[in-house]
Amino acid sequence: MTEQYKLLCSQLASMIEDEKHSVPNMANASAILWQSLDRLNWAGFYTMQKEGYLLLGPFQGKPACIRIPLGKGVCGTAADKNCTQLVPDVHKFAGHIACDSASNSEIVIPLHAPDGSVVGVLDIDSPEFERFSEADREGLENFAKILEAGCDW
Repeated sequence: MTEQYKLLCSQLASMIEDEKHSVPNMANASAILWQSLDRLNWAGFYTMQKEGYLLLGPFQGKPACIRIPLGKGVCGTAADKNCTQLVPDVHKFAGHIACDSASNSEIVIPLHAPDGSVVGVLDIDSPEFERFSEADREGLENFAKILEAGCDW
């Protein structure tokens, strides 16, 4: 994991250590990412709803889609497949949902409850093509694990 992501993970762990509620923890996590990572146009969360869709959660950036069906778009695919989606060109992703037409690349990491079920996703968009690398995947997956462990989902 890069030094930048080690620092981000440390910041998140310190910030949420005395708070278990997911909403303020996701809010601060999105702010940490927004302030620390360059070349982004959106950083935030969608939460899983019992009705079978993702609902917009805390975020930084432009207004976003409110509901995303499972299996639809990058976020819905990450949640449905329970697998990180690293997309260098969202315009080539089948079923991409264009909440912001300026987005060109995206990475989405599933979030899990202690029982392993998907409780939401961390979604980060960039106006640059190929913005996210395997190092970003590793760092953001570790960041997400800290959030998962620190919240009562």
